Amino acid sequence: MPRYTLKVNGENRPVTAEADTPLLWVLRDELGLTGTKFGCGKALCGACTVHVDGQALRSCSLPVSALRGAVTTIEGLASEAAPHALQRAWVKHDVAQCGYCQAGQIMQAAALLKSKPRPSEADIDAAMAGNLCRCGTYPRIKAAILDAAAAGSAT
Repeated sequence: MPRYTLKVNGENRPVTAEADTPLLWVLRDELGLTGTKFGCGKALCGACTVHVDGQALRSCSLPVSALRGAVTTIEGLASEAAPHALQRAWVKHDVAQCGYCQAGQIMQAAALLKSKPRPSEADIDAAMAGNLCRCGTYPRIKAAILDAAAAGSAT
C-alpha cells in the first residue's frame, strides 16, 4: 500500500518507502529513475542533485517524508521533442568523461540558469562549487553553461 504520492517529472507516483528513506533511493530503487546517482551520501558531492519546485537539492539527504513539492530528475529535464539547452551544450563541449557526476552537474546548472539566465563566470563558480567532478572537466562544464546561457535558453 502506498505511503506517499510524489509528483516526479510531472506524474503522480505512489511509493511505499519508509519515512526516513532518502529521496535518492526512492527515485532509483522504487521508481526506476537511475539517472540520479549516489556519490557520497552526505550531500557534499552533488551527484544526486534533483530539482524540487525548481530548486536544486541533494536527494541523498532528503528523507521522502520531508519532501514538499514537485521533483524533476535528469530524466524529466528535457521534453520528448528536444534535449535541454544544457544537454545540447554538454554534447557540444564534450563535457563528460566518465559521466558519473554529469546528471547532478546539469541539474545544478539548470537551476542556476533558471534563477539567473545570464550568469557571470563568478556566478557559475559559486553555483557549481558544491558539485564535484573526479575527472576535472570543470572548464568544459563552465563553457557549456556559458554557451547555454548565451543561447538565451534555460530550457
